[in-house]
Amino acid sequence: MIKKNKLIAFFTLIGLVTLLSACSSQTKLYDAKQKLGPQINYTITGIDAGAGIMASTQKALSTYHLEGQNWQLQTSSTAAMTSTLDKAIADKRPIVITGWQPHWMFTKYPIKFLKDPKNVFGQAEHINTIVRKGLKKDMPEAYTILDRFHWTPAEMSKVMLQVNDGVDPEKAAKDWIKANPKQVAKWTKGVKKVHGTKIKVTYVAWDSEIASTNVVAEVLRQQGYEPTIQAMEIQPMWASVATKAADAQVAAWLPKTSGLYYKDYQGKFEDLGPNLEGAKVGLAVPKYMTNVNSIEDLKTK
Repeated sequence: MIKKNKLIAFFTLIGLVTLLSACSSQTKLYDAKQKLGPQINYTITGIDAGAGIMASTQKALSTYHLEGQNWQLQTSSTAAMTSTLDKAIADKRPIVITGWQPHWMFTKYPIKFLKDPKNVFGQAEHINTIVRKGLKKDMPEAYTILDRFHWTPAEMSKVMLQVNDGVDPEKAAKDWIKANPKQVAKWTKGVKKVHGTKIKVTYVAWDSEIASTNVVAEVLRQQGYEPTIQAMEIQPMWASVATKAADAQVAAWLPKTSGLYYKDYQGKFEDLGPNLEGAKVGLAVPKYMTNVNSIEDLKTK
């Protein structure tokens, strides 16, 4: 028993030493005089595997010939990525992430997009509202509201920041609606109230889509609807509307991020056009990494 306890203590000590060593290596400051790759183990911190930005990043690794230099894309989640970013910035450590805007991280943290001279990530995107076939006939009031729904990245960011600060998404949506009555009035002007009509809206659990979907759901609720919102992966979200299992989604990043799904389900949904313009995706780094300004710089810095 004594030997067993000693062995347990020994391996526990080894584990602690390994953990502390890892933590020590993680807290190194960014060194502009050293190559970037070795400082972050040639790793780009990403999000969910099914996200369009992940596919674009994989393409960027190939297009910019970074794969041959051992660069890799790490799959995680939005929450894990932003948590890693938070810790890196707190310690002034180097990091490269998959980024998109609007997102609260661009308001909270000093980060910047890397230039993309080969245009792998494309130009500015827009987020469209997609509804099922027949919605205009079945729920004309909801259709009108969804068709009129349009806001700015700055407006969306206010809701996202509240949610990030711990406010329940539904409450954050209610607060925004209460603070922006004129904007909401544009979406609902002349629309008749309904009484308990059920409607289902699906979305991807990205911070931006949590914000927009909860705002839309709350506006519909105040018009007398009984909305259900359901988070799912991006492909099932598109399929849900195309198969009429859901009534709408306001999370279609186009033309690149959701471009594949838009093409796959073309003709099985109705596109109501942009509900937000000026969105952007790409790779991003903290601003204190002053000599890393382009994806090209990953090859030499």
